[in-house]
Amino acid sequence: MYNIDSYQYGLPPDRIAQQPAPSRELSRLLALDSITGAIRDLCFTDIVDFFSPGDLLVVNNTRVFPARLLGRKETGGRVELLILHYPQEIVTAAGSRNQVDVTGLLKSSKGFRPGQKIIFAEDLTAEVIELFAAGKARLNLHFQGELAPLLDKYGQLPLPPYIKREQGEEPWDRERYQTVFAAETGAIAAPTAGLHFTEELLAAIDKKGVERESVTLHVGYGTFAPVRVQDIRQHQIHSEFLTVSAQTAGKINEVRNRGGRIWAVGTTTVRALEFAADATGAVQAKEGWCDLYMYPGYRFKVVSNLITNFHLPGSSLLFMVSALVGRERILTAYAHAVKSGYRFFSYGDAMIISGA
Repeated sequence: MYNIDSYQYGLPPDRIAQQPAPSRELSRLLALDSITGAIRDLCFTDIVDFFSPGDLLVVNNTRVFPARLLGRKETGGRVELLILHYPQEIVTAAGSRNQVDVTGLLKSSKGFRPGQKIIFAEDLTAEVIELFAAGKARLNLHFQGELAPLLDKYGQLPLPPYIKREQGEEPWDRERYQTVFAAETGAIAAPTAGLHFTEELLAAIDKKGVERESVTLHVGYGTFAPVRVQDIRQHQIHSEFLTVSAQTAGKINEVRNRGGRIWAVGTTTVRALEFAADATGAVQAKEGWCDLYMYPGYRFKVVSNLITNFHLPGSSLLFMVSALVGRERILTAYAHAVKSGYRFFSYGDAMIISGA
């Protein structure tokens, strides 16, 4: 149960979605009954039928920022920087130029040294402050004006490494790699289960008497980090910043106490809710860094119904959904999805796990 080889599955490369469906809601939906193991093939618009009046839909409202910057060294060498956390702006005493420290991943054909300057644009540069292992570095960004518009102008969305494009970001990625409820900037990866929802679909869910609340969990680079240990219990999970408001916590507890169901949109929402729950399952208001790692054997306190995408073989997210419904049941569903031509990963199709 804890050997990583037990969480592998075959996936032809052409099943990895390189672009989204023509319209958000036109994705396919694999429905898995967590009690019986029954599988149904549906369209994502059919999701409305799963909800009952009094249920609560909880979404992650994080917003992806253009964290990938392409630049050059003063010697001319090309540089790529992936900013790992959304920077907070700091104004210098002079007030004419802003600067902020950031942590990021640096790539170049040659190495870097502390003090080295990187030029992204005339009004956006960086100085290398400290170097760490695996390309990680601390840098000081120097910029004129406000930083957010400069990142929008010069940065690219950090699409997952399995989306392989010769030109990198496409114009439509700016819209389609964000959820329609994205509000709080800070993620470097989208909470992809939310990408399938449209305003019209949410309105149809609202009409059924389903309430909606948001959490914020800024998805980090660790969501793509490979598990490098054989025993999955030894994996060190990454930390991500979250906010669960008192309003959201109170509403979740109210719905659960009256017998309503909680529907989590995405594994990031699951992570936030489970991290914020106390030993009794009551969700508390919380803000801070979340390092909760869920794998088979974990007992869920809040979530039993989940909308999610398909996850990479041997990944921590696959461990999480296996913990929710069982490894064999998940892998059986994944084998069905592969055979049935479902599209996988961030821009792929969706899965709904229900039964409780």
